[in-house]
Parts: sequence; structure tokens; C-alpha cells
Amino acid sequence: MPTNAIIHDRRHFLGQSLFGLAGLAGAPLLGGELDTSPLAPRAPHFPAKAKRVIFLFMLGGPSQLDLFDDKPRLRELDGQPIGDEHLARMKFAQIMEQRPSLLGSHVKFRRYGDSGAEVSELLPHTATVVDDLAIVKTVQAEEIPHHPAEVFWHTGTRQFGRPSLGAWVNYGLGCESRDLPGYVVLQSGMRPRTKGSIYAAGFLSSAYQGVPLRDGADPILNLAPPASVSESDQSQVIDTVRELNSIRHRLTRDPETTARNTAYDLAGRLSKTAPEAIGLQHETATTLARYGVDPAQPSFARNCLLARRLVERGVRFVHLCHGDWDHHSNLRQGLTTMCGQTDRACAALLADLKERGLLDETLVVWGGEFGRTAVGQKSATAGIGRDHQIAAFTMWLAGGGIRAGQTLGETDELGCFPVTPPIHVHDIQATLLHLLGLDHKRLTYRFQGRDFRLTDVGGNVIHEILA
Repeated sequence: MPTNAIIHDRRHFLGQSLFGLAGLAGAPLLGGELDTSPLAPRAPHFPAKAKRVIFLFMLGGPSQLDLFDDKPRLRELDGQPIGDEHLARMKFAQIMEQRPSLLGSHVKFRRYGDSGAEVSELLPHTATVVDDLAIVKTVQAEEIPHHPAEVFWHTGTRQFGRPSLGAWVNYGLGCESRDLPGYVVLQSGMRPRTKGSIYAAGFLSSAYQGVPLRDGADPILNLAPPASVSESDQSQVIDTVRELNSIRHRLTRDPETTARNTAYDLAGRLSKTAPEAIGLQHETATTLARYGVDPAQPSFARNCLLARRLVERGVRFVHLCHGDWDHHSNLRQGLTTMCGQTDRACAALLADLKERGLLDETLVVWGGEFGRTAVGQKSATAGIGRDHQIAAFTMWLAGGGIRAGQTLGETDELGCFPVTPPIHVHDIQATLLHLLGLDHKRLTYRFQGRDFRLTDVGGNVIHEILA
């Protein structure tokens, strides 16, 4: 054999070996072998309480002080300048006043259910399901501007380019359904400022990223091939592309070639399964009214109903994003509008899941990237609002593995800071993974010489809210 051929063969052997090792190093650390399909179902680290997640992301930061965290003392001090003790510790995103004034809530609160949870009059439907919720009042974030805060909540870091929460879940567990994506994104109202970064796969295979559906009459375009293309013609194209990608993968071990095959295969199956999965024509008038859905109009309510349909068909992670809760001004009008768009549908989703026997295995999470301040933000042209607050805000969880009917955490009399241990965003992420049977410290991916995980170097499971 010629010398150059021997050198070529050795280089090819070494290259194949190195690529093979690199692929194994990047495989889910779940004790199984690397599957040929990135989305093949995989066993969790330990028995899971939940099989799937619906994340109701309230873009912009809802005001916990007007929804879940009633502060009578703050109402008493409404309009008075905030004291030095609180002011010295507070961080603001936009307020420029040296000493802003306190802003008491304009809404009334009542206690509901056997749990006696406090809920604002703006959320009358959520009030009917409080005994299914675990309300956490001391969630704490790290980033006060919207852009890094959005990215931090979804990826565990302020840096762009890391895998999103749903992508980590897909990477760890794969997809239950062969005919639908493992991770679906539904958007209504204002779009995320950071666009696709909150549902991207980062350095993971693109097979794990979220698949956004459109909010118009056709959530997925081009489901059917053109009239001039037969089903057999389309299958031929897909088979040919699959074979070319497979040849490329054998040569390079590049996981993106496998991801492309997965995408082509899924697209072919979606043309047959998606119309039924996302079609609402078989939903009863009673169900549509319960959610507040007009089938012809895109809305958060319609997305909630779609989320139920998707999880009952095996989609692992459904991300609903709805904004805008960023009420720096016109707080009263803004909150009334946003609650009117979301309250009924959130409660209907929980009740519907429960009646269908799905809530026990579906984790539902509600919240934004941060909360709002106890001081008012003045506007020269609009009504008063609230600035961003990261020290303490409210989220709720329900469903798979959650001990329902409880409120965890307490803030001070003005709602500025926690007086019980804070719950960091990484703690929420760690708990979510835990309920899915994943150890957040073991779910890692080696990239550029180090092991990465969703919770970075932090995060603790919140055992108090586990059933």
C-alpha cells in the first residue's frame, strides 16, 4: 500500500475515533448508550413524579404586590417616601428619583379555598383553583434588565448561547411522541425581547430546540406538499436526504447531521399528525367557552387549550409566552388587561388537566422573569407604574409532584425583601428537573473543555413544595 494511503487511513481512523469519543462525551449522562435518534425516549436518573411540563411565562414581570402578595402596611403608607433602610438595599432598572414614594395596591385581596391563599380580585378564576397551587412568594433573580433576566430564567445564565430549559429536558429525556416535537413554543401578545434565545438549544444538538408555532390561522405552514408533488415523490426526497446525511455522519460524527435527519422525518410525520393535534374543531363549545377561546382568533387562551392537546399527545415541554406585563406606567389599566387575557385560561387549563387525569403527571409553572417594586414609578404622560424587582417576587407551580394548597415564603411588610429564605431561580430549575426524574447536577454536557449544566454551580431542590 502506498505510504500516503497508509497515512490517510491512519488519519481517518484517528479522526473517526476522536469524533466517536466526542460524541459519547456529549451524550446524556443517564447511564444508557448513545441512541441514533436524538429524541429517542431515555430513562430518567430516578423515578419521576412528572412526565411533562407546561411553562406559562408571563413576559415582562407581573406585579406580585397586586396579584398574590397583599401588603396592608404598604397601603397605609401609600404616597410616603420610602425609608433609608429599604432604599439602601433596593435596585432599580428605570427609577431615577433619589427617594421614590411607596405605592400601595389599588386592588382588594381575599383568602380562598381550604388553603386560605391570598389572591387579588383581578384573578377571580385563579382564585377557584388555589388548592391545586403551590405559591412561592420569595423567588429571587439576579438580573434586573429584561434581556439578561429572560435569558437567565430560561438558560441559567445571562450569557447568550446556552441551552434553554426545554432543550435540557429534551436532551435528558427525549420525546414521548414520534409524530410531534418534544418541545413546542406558543406565543401571544408581545414577543420576548431576546427572541429565540429563550427556547434555543445552544451548544446542544438543534434537535432539542423549541419548535415555535405561528399564532395565526395556520400555526404550521406548508403541512401539505404542493399539488404537483405526490406523497411518494416527497418520501423519495426525504429518503435521499436521510441517506446523504447518514453518510456525512459516518464520516464526521457531527450530531447536526443526525438532527437534520430527525427534522426531515418529523416534518414528514407532522404533515399527517399536526392537523389533528392543533385543530380545535373537535373541542366542544363548552370547552372553548371554559377557556375563553375564539377558534378563529389567536390568543393566550387558545394556546392554553393547544397546550393541553399537545401534552396529552406526548409533547414533553410546552412553553407559552404572553406579554406584556412590563407596567412602568398605567399599572391599573395594564394589569386589568393582562389578567383579563390570562386568568380564565390558566384556571381552565388546570381544571381541564385535572379532570382528564393529566395533572398528576404534568407540571405547570406560572411566572415572569422578575416582579415589581413597592415604590411607584412616575410618568410625565401616563399613569403611575412599578419598576423591576428581583429581590422577591411570586410564582406558582401545580401538578406532577407538587404538594398543592400551600404558600411558601414571606416578604417584609412592604413586599421589598424576603424574611424567610429566598428561592433562587436556579432552585426552581433544579426542582423542575427533579420532578422529571433528573438530577440537575448530573444532567451535564461537555463543551469546550468543561461540563455545563442548567443550574451552573448553584441550585437546590425545594423539598418543601414536593408531595
